[in-house]
Amino acid sequence: MATMWHQQIFALDAKYNTLRATKLSSLGMLYIRRRNQLLREKFSRDLEIVTQYLKLRSKLLCRRYGDCQEQNSIGSHTINEESLEKKMKHHTIQRKSTAENFAFAGVHHVFDQHKTAVSMLKFANNDRSKLCCASLDGTLSICEVISTPPKVIALLEGHHNGVTALDWSICNDLIVSSSLDATIRLWRVCVDMEPSCLRVVNDQQRAEVLCCSFIPANNNLIIAGNSQGLIQILNVSTGIYTRGGSCKIGGKILSLTCEGSGGSIIWAGNDRGVIVSFRLEPGIGRLTKLQRVLETGSMITSLSWRSWLSKDAPWAALLINSACNMVLLYHVVDSHGSLCFWRKYPIKHRYYSLRSTFCPQMGACLIATGSEDGAVHLLDCAREGKSARINRLHGHATSTITLSFNYDESLLASADHDGLVILWRNHQRHL
Repeated sequence: MATMWHQQIFALDAKYNTLRATKLSSLGMLYIRRRNQLLREKFSRDLEIVTQYLKLRSKLLCRRYGDCQEQNSIGSHTINEESLEKKMKHHTIQRKSTAENFAFAGVHHVFDQHKTAVSMLKFANNDRSKLCCASLDGTLSICEVISTPPKVIALLEGHHNGVTALDWSICNDLIVSSSLDATIRLWRVCVDMEPSCLRVVNDQQRAEVLCCSFIPANNNLIIAGNSQGLIQILNVSTGIYTRGGSCKIGGKILSLTCEGSGGSIIWAGNDRGVIVSFRLEPGIGRLTKLQRVLETGSMITSLSWRSWLSKDAPWAALLINSACNMVLLYHVVDSHGSLCFWRKYPIKHRYYSLRSTFCPQMGACLIATGSEDGAVHLLDCAREGKSARINRLHGHATSTITLSFNYDESLLASADHDGLVILWRNHQRHL
C-alpha cells in the first residue's frame, strides 16, 4: 500500500504529466513507470530526507517542464479539461504508424575515430547527447552528438588490448569497461573534470573479460563474464570481488543482462549457445545459480531485458542474438528467469558478436538489430513475418556489430566491423 509520501510524489508527478505528454506523447508513460518504481522501493523514515526529496524533485520538474500552475476553481478546471480534450483529439487525428514514428532515414553524423571494430555503443542514461564507444583498438571514446557539429570530447586510453564492453552508471559519472587484456577498468567522466581511470582490477583467473555491466539495483556492484566461463561480481568501492559472488557455467561468457526492475535476476549467455539464469542479492553481491533456461546451439552474443507497459506485450521479455541467422524474443515467465518462446526474425548472423536492443520508450514493441549484411534492421515485434520489418538502414560497408538509441529516440547510433559509427536521425523527433 502506498504511504503518504508516495502519494505526495505521485501527485507532484501527475501535475506535470500533461506537460510531458504535450511536448512528447510517449513521455506520458514516465508517470506510470515512476509510480511502479516507487512502489517497489522502501522510503526513508527520516521526515527531513523525504521532505527534501520532494523539494528537489519539484525544482527539477519545474526546470525541465516549466512552472505548472494548479487549477483551483471549478470553472478553470472545466476549461482546462476541455482544452486537454481538444489536444487529445488533435493527437489522435495526427497519430502516425510505427514505421512513421521510427523513420530513421537521414544520416546525422559519421564518426571514424576508431580504426578497428567498435564492439559496443551506449548512450548515457536519460541524456540524449552523450554517446560512448568501445573499440577493439583498446580505447573508448565519448562523443557529444547534439552539438554543431558533433564531436569527440574524450578519448579513454589505458587498456592494453581490445575493449569488449562498457556500461554507464545511473548518474552517468562513471563508466565501466572490460577488455581482452584481462582487466576491468572504472572511469570517472564527470562534466566539470577531465576523464580519468579510477581503478584497474585484474580478472580473478587472469582471463579475457568479454562482458560487463553495472547492477541496476546497486551501482556499487559490477557483474562481468570472462573467457573461462566465470561470472563474477565486483565491488566498485573496494575493487574486491564479493564473497559468494562467482559462478562458473563453462564456455566463454559473451553476454549478460540484468532484470532492470530490481536487478535480482541475471542471465548469461556463452559461446556454446547456453543461457543460464542467476539470482543476485544486490545488497551483498552474493550470486546463486538458478537453472539452464535455454540452448540455441549457436553462440549467444547479446542479451537484453525489457518490461513493457503495452497491450501488445504486458510481460517482461528477453531479446537474444544467437549466431543461427536469427534474432530471438522470449517471454520471462517466472522468478527463476525461465523463458517461453515468443518471436523470431531472420537476420544474417554467423560469425561476429552482433548486438540488438529494445527501443527505450515503452510505447512501441520495437527492436533494432545489427546484421552481417551491413544493414540496421528495425522490427515491430507486435507483428510476425515480413510485416514486422518496418525499416532497414543502409550505410555500412561491413557487418553492423552494435547499436544504441538515445533516451528520446531522436537518434540511433550504429557501428560496424571497420570502426565506423553512423548517427541516424529520426525526423519525427526534435534535436
